[in-house]
Amino acid sequence: MSNNRREFLQKLGLAATVLGVGSPSHEAMAKPTAPGTKNSVTAAESNAVVDTSSGKVRGYTHNGIVNFKGIPYAATTAGEARFMPPSKPAPWTGVRNSLVYGPVCPQKPNNGWNAEEYAFLYQWNDGYQGEDCLRLNVWSPGVNDGKKRPVLFWIHGGAFFSGSSQEHPSYDGENLSRLGDVVVVSVNHRLNVYGYLDLSDYGSQYAQSGNVGMLDLVASLEWVRDNIAQFGGDAGNVTIFGQSGGGAKVTTLMAMPSAKGLFHKGISESSSTIQVATHDYAAKLADLVVAELGLTKATIADIHKVPFARLTEAGVAAEKKMGTTFPANVGRAGWQPVVDGKVIPAHPFDPTVPAYSANIPMIIGTNRNEASASINNAQMESLDEASLTKRLVERFGEKGRQLHEVLRKAHPKAKSVELLSYVAPYNPMAYLQAERKAAQQAAPVYLYLFAWQTPVLDGRPRSFHCSEIPFVFANTDRCETMTGGGEEARVLASKISQAWLSFARTGNPNHKGLPNWPAFTPSKGETMVFNTNSEVRNDPDGEARQLLERIFYKRDV
Repeated sequence: MSNNRREFLQKLGLAATVLGVGSPSHEAMAKPTAPGTKNSVTAAESNAVVDTSSGKVRGYTHNGIVNFKGIPYAATTAGEARFMPPSKPAPWTGVRNSLVYGPVCPQKPNNGWNAEEYAFLYQWNDGYQGEDCLRLNVWSPGVNDGKKRPVLFWIHGGAFFSGSSQEHPSYDGENLSRLGDVVVVSVNHRLNVYGYLDLSDYGSQYAQSGNVGMLDLVASLEWVRDNIAQFGGDAGNVTIFGQSGGGAKVTTLMAMPSAKGLFHKGISESSSTIQVATHDYAAKLADLVVAELGLTKATIADIHKVPFARLTEAGVAAEKKMGTTFPANVGRAGWQPVVDGKVIPAHPFDPTVPAYSANIPMIIGTNRNEASASINNAQMESLDEASLTKRLVERFGEKGRQLHEVLRKAHPKAKSVELLSYVAPYNPMAYLQAERKAAQQAAPVYLYLFAWQTPVLDGRPRSFHCSEIPFVFANTDRCETMTGGGEEARVLASKISQAWLSFARTGNPNHKGLPNWPAFTPSKGETMVFNTNSEVRNDPDGEARQLLERIFYKRDV
């Protein structure tokens, strides 16, 4: 996989009650209100005003759902607050408008715009950058009403270096809030050099700097604990969920003592994270940043004065110098949290899941074609078996031939380009995560595989990375460049979103619209395969999954 391709995949890394009822109306799910519909938006001084721990905020109502955008859950991280744990926002007087999304963490440009078919699929909203980025968004069916609705807390993807709560239209929480009578929250937090620069060797004041991005998420969950009741939510029933990098943050939060009690269920979509960085790895990356800025241990205080554009450049340059290889005890290349013995005492899922998160039920899963190979390259559809073998050998040496054999055995009718799209760490590592969660014999874990293939771009993207998100949020019409829109997508979205909503209410994703979805057991590997006709299969990839696990986790190449 080329560096650009790997970077792009990392970048992708967004009112019926569901308990005991059938699927909601497909037509009610995702179709926008027609232009000119009376009172589809209400924005007025007396509407949607909520008192928070820092002051009053005003949102707006859209089609019966109250929206709040860009609420500060912590203070600015600029200047002396840079690389420091988050602090409470300064209280304000009067009513603060919360009508539009807030700043996103500074990050390098989104090069996905240079690949037109990707840009067509994702329709990103890159937002505007700034260090006053600790903001969150809330969607609720009702505020100040005394109700206790389940809370679904969304964490965006983009690995640990990019993305935001608004970067994709699929992240909009309005439809999900309406369908399930739930409160949806999404959040921005510090990323890349701002969130994960481990400067602990440069002074005790930086002891937690390598994990402040994760501490931001803890602070945002504390805000939910303290404030969500006024927004109609139940602080005692919070489900964190995220995709790709967001899924990695879910599993990392499960390894953080400071997050204990702030959430009660977890959903990890398309994430393969069981390890994060060691101090040794993170310190080398930090040294490269410091050198890039021309600083030393004696002058490290000047790092707080560096313009954020320059700091972003230094972080990108350091990551590039660090390269794409990484030690066996490090989760991935580049920016990520660090095992520091305190904020993150040990790797999230390696060798086990921490005991203090044992009672948290989980959903874990991936997409069938995570490494979709023919988006932006239609010629890949004609890939033959010999060329496939050649590519796999170039990447994995002689293990590539064995991998081709077991993949073909498991999927005898798949095209060569489809087999290539299966070669990613997501699927085997999700299975490994489920095994380790099930081994605790405490809370259940449910494994899924999203296999529905989009019809857009001649169907070449298939079940690509991020393609399940519009289904989870019931936004298949809103994201029609991903899904094609239409009834088939709406029907499946009703089943998937209802499973997520049922899980948020009860810890069990089952509902009348799906076949029985049993909890995962290592002996069978029960997996819900979401498709036009969804079904449960046991360990769908078998021997191929096992070999991919050895390749990606044990580095057996």
